[in-house]
Amino acid sequence: QVQLVESGGGLVQPGGSLRLSCAASENISRFFAMGWYRQAPGKQRELVAKIMRGGIIEYKDPVKDRFTISTDNNKNAVYLQMNSLKPEDTAVYYCKFRRNSYGPDYWGQGTQVTVSS
Repeated sequence: QVQLVESGGGLVQPGGSLRLSCAASENISRFFAMGWYRQAPGKQRELVAKIMRGGIIEYKDPVKDRFTISTDNNKNAVYLQMNSLKPEDTAVYYCKFRRNSYGPDYWGQGTQVTVSS
């Protein structure tokens, strides 16, 4: 079963930047979609950004023009560059892969991002 490991989270001041990484245990080109989700305390998990087979990218509106998702097939990794961070971006960020259009889904363990002064 594919393993996903996130890294790069931490504490940052408003306006700062972080780069999250998701390392996969197998060839990422085999997956239908790869993306980032987040869950803030007391809230439901929500989509942040995803990239699908064919290179189609989708962002949640609040992060458009601030976050960028990218992949590196040679490293079997997915990245989320987060700029101009806001306190409302504070959440646990999860990497998720979908093997086919119908599933199944695979999740990483999550990495904490805290934006605070």
